[in-house]
Amino acid sequence: MSHTPAHLALLAACGVVAVAAPAYAQDGATPGNEQEAPLPPVDVDSPLDPLPGLDLEWPELDSDPPLSDTPAALTDVADEIRYEVRLTGLPEGRKDEIETAFEAQSALEAGDGEAVNAVQVDRRARADRELLQELLRSVGYYDAEVRPDIRPREGAPLAVTLDAEPGALYRFQSVELPGLEAAGEAAPRLREAFAVKAGDPVDAQAVIDAGAALDLALGEEGFARARIGEQQVVIDHERRTATLVLPVTPGPASQFGQIRVEGRPPFPASHVADIARFDPGDPYRRSLVQDLRRALVATGLVASVNIEPEASDDGEVIDLVVTLQPAPPRTIAGAVGYNTGEGFRIEGSWEHRNLINPEGAFTARAVLGTQEQLAALGMRFGNWRRRDQSLSLSALAGSIDRPAYNADTVVLTAGVERSSNFIWQKPWTYSAGVELIASDETDRIVLEPPPGMTDPEIISRRETFFIGALPLRLHYDGSDDLLDPGKGFRLGGWVSPEVSLDGSTRTYLRAQIDGSLYQPVGEKMILAGRARVGSIFGAGLDDIAPSRRFYGGGGGSVRGFEYQAIGPRDPFFNDPSGGRSLTEVALEVRYRLNESWGVVPFIDAGRVSRDPWPGHRDFRFGAGIGVRYYTSFGPIRIDVGTPLNPREGDAAVAVAVSLGQAF
Repeated sequence: MSHTPAHLALLAACGVVAVAAPAYAQDGATPGNEQEAPLPPVDVDSPLDPLPGLDLEWPELDSDPPLSDTPAALTDVADEIRYEVRLTGLPEGRKDEIETAFEAQSALEAGDGEAVNAVQVDRRARADRELLQELLRSVGYYDAEVRPDIRPREGAPLAVTLDAEPGALYRFQSVELPGLEAAGEAAPRLREAFAVKAGDPVDAQAVIDAGAALDLALGEEGFARARIGEQQVVIDHERRTATLVLPVTPGPASQFGQIRVEGRPPFPASHVADIARFDPGDPYRRSLVQDLRRALVATGLVASVNIEPEASDDGEVIDLVVTLQPAPPRTIAGAVGYNTGEGFRIEGSWEHRNLINPEGAFTARAVLGTQEQLAALGMRFGNWRRRDQSLSLSALAGSIDRPAYNADTVVLTAGVERSSNFIWQKPWTYSAGVELIASDETDRIVLEPPPGMTDPEIISRRETFFIGALPLRLHYDGSDDLLDPGKGFRLGGWVSPEVSLDGSTRTYLRAQIDGSLYQPVGEKMILAGRARVGSIFGAGLDDIAPSRRFYGGGGGSVRGFEYQAIGPRDPFFNDPSGGRSLTEVALEVRYRLNESWGVVPFIDAGRVSRDPWPGHRDFRFGAGIGVRYYTSFGPIRIDVGTPLNPREGDAAVAVAVSLGQAF
């Protein structure tokens, strides 16, 4: 038998190693007396001598028979075929889970139903048979068998079926956490955190999740140096059971020590301690460390935060080493918008977020629009006196021209608030403050007709109002997203006691309540609804500055109507005059077409009345459809609506463009 170099390599791969014996001289040379004789020339074309004792059959590569019970399934199908995959026999309780995992890893699914030939389909089915068996074992079916079947269908894609027989479900006979008793009184709570118990299915993902939950619970119970060992799972195929042993070393219970700030912090270490929700000596909790990290990022003044726990020698005190790197403190921003009834609007702002350390942000803002011009200066102190509380001071001067009124206004405000942001959506927010307003406004008053006359008298006036207000606001947000909520609800309201001086003194109370609800229907659809009720008590409509009245219509109100188009109007000029009560409801269906686009049909209704009590008559209805473009920071919306019961002078179409959903 002759062997080429390729043959020898194959034999070596099969575990056969050929070792050549040393060549000695032919003239009586021995291992101790090596006298080398010249070797004869080698003929590279001569065959090798037979190797004694070597008796191996030549391996037949890829000799497995086709998976299909029908050989024609692999021989009678043309090249470049299509196929469909079906899984049968999966356990009902885990069917969806297994199918999802299979689709993510399947060779057949990765082929997208196309193959060069049937042999390629056969090989993919072999790989997926092993995959499906492994997935069944991962959820406790250790005796699972999978039978693939490939069959042609006349005029249809090739049918590829993976038929599973799960067999018996294996369960844990015992689950032990040796060492956990060292946690003392916390041991029972920690054991509850590890959700896998004796009698549960041998589910790999459940064990992984339970281990992660135990690790989190150890950190919450103060065991900062806890260690979880390597799990040991022993399967008993005869009894169809398993045992799980997971060693735990809790270590000592720890408490918070000092906070040390390093790097280039944008504010002093004392401010970091003010932001933290713990004091030295408090029990150590890992979630509070994460909370501090998020709060530092939320200031907008740091580019990176690294917090390293540093334990004392006995492990009972944990100091935190906080390393901060500053972010650029200045920001220039701009926005362009359009809303039917409000016209075009361009806004720009310049901000220094740490002009007065710590977290004293100065903002200069300007607005230029077809109906609004404004300039404003403001100071905002973040985390003022306590965590998540801010102090705001502002001064504003502007001119605004609305369908209902024209006003030149100066406003001074001061207030304390707790608000949400994109990093930290808080369930409860509030604000309390004071407003001082000087506003020169144009308004029309409708008087009773003089004696002997039938037409009412219209008086156009320009009057200066001096107003003092104490606005209070409280809001609960139980939704899952600030700009694009998909489930949950929101409920909030505000009240504003006000004093108005315009030749005489008048006091009144403005109040409003808002609520919204979000209900998912399937994976792509969300039903969203909103209701709003507002009222003004204590003064007549003509005694209230036009800018402080209620109005309805527009992109944030009843879509389909222009801004301020709903409610009472003067009979001669048909201009809106506002009211003392407001009622609005809205319903929309948010349907997600894909990752980037969605459509939102909607219907809105609302009324504004001169009476202070909300009523049920004279509702105006608007309907339309919107488009949503989803970005990483929230959806951009374009809503186009039309009034269903318009009045004279109402536009046929109203358009609104903004960031975020309508509500």
